[in-house]
Amino acid sequence: MNTPERSLLGKPTAYIDHYQPELLYPISRSAKRSELGLHSSALPFMGADIWNAYELSWLNPKGKPQIAMVRLVVPVDSPNIIESKSMKLYFNSFSQTTFDNSNEVLACIKKDMVKALMSPLNAPAQPIDSPAGQPPAGPLTALALGIELIEPERFMKERIVEFEGLDLDRLDIECVHYQPRAQLLQAHPGQSPVTQTLRSNLLKSNCLVTGQPDWGSVQIHYTGNEIDQEGLLAYLVSFRDHHEFHEQCVERIFMDIWTRCHPSRLSVYARYTRRGGLDINPFRTSHAERLPPQARLARQ
Repeated sequence: MNTPERSLLGKPTAYIDHYQPELLYPISRSAKRSELGLHSSALPFMGADIWNAYELSWLNPKGKPQIAMVRLVVPVDSPNIIESKSMKLYFNSFSQTTFDNSNEVLACIKKDMVKALMSPLNAPAQPIDSPAGQPPAGPLTALALGIELIEPERFMKERIVEFEGLDLDRLDIECVHYQPRAQLLQAHPGQSPVTQTLRSNLLKSNCLVTGQPDWGSVQIHYTGNEIDQEGLLAYLVSFRDHHEFHEQCVERIFMDIWTRCHPSRLSVYARYTRRGGLDINPFRTSHAERLPPQARLARQ
C-alpha cells in the first residue's frame, strides 16, 4: 500500500534523466478523507487540484532541448493524489529523452497521469462544471484531467494577479492556536444571508512527511449567515503547525466552515507557493461552477 511515509519525501534521491513513468507515486485520498467523515461516493463538494509544473524539458530529434510548463487539473473524485516529489522526479526524467514533438510528450503525460491517479481503484470522475446532482459520465480520462502544455510562445500570456475579496489580514487579532481549531469558526445567526468573498495570505501548514513549510493564500466565497471574520482569520492561522498535504488542508477548511457555519453555498480556493518547480492549488466548491481563472499570485 502506498503511504506518505513510504514515498521518497525527505530521502536522498538519484535524479533519473531518462523517461520513467514508474517514478510517479500515487497516494489514496480515502485515508485522510475518512478522518473528516467523508466517503468518496458522497462528497459534499466538487472541484479540482490544479498543478503547475515549471521544470519540464526534453530533447528534439536533433538533440536540442525543448521546454514547456505543464498545467494539470485533477478532479476531486480521482481516487488518488500524486506525491509532489515523485511528480518532480517524473518530469525531470524527460530531460535527456528524445521526443518527436510536444504532442508526443503530452500524450505520455496524459497516459501516465491517468494510470497513477486511477490505480488501484476505479472510481468515476465528475467534470468540474457538470450540473449538481448529475451522476458522473464514466471513468477518469485524460480529457477530464485537463492536461495541457504551455510552450514558450505562450509564456508572455501568463498573468500574475492577487485574490479578490475583503482582506482578513487587516484585522489586528491575537493568535494563540497553531493547530486547526474549528471552534474558532462561528456565524452570526438571525440576520439576512450575505454573500461575501474573503481572502488571506496567512495560510501556512507543513508537509505531512518532511515537516517543511508550505506557504499559501486562500480565498473563501460563501452565501449564508455572516461568518465572524476575526474567528475565521484565527482559524486559518491555526494551521501554522499542522502537518497535511495541500489538498487535505483545503478539504479540512471547507468541511470545518461547512459544518460549523452552515452556509448555503461555499467555495474554498488555496494557491500555494511553489516547491521543487511545482505549485498545487486546490479548489473545493459546494455547487457546480467553473474553475477559477488560472493566474499565478505574486508569491508563486
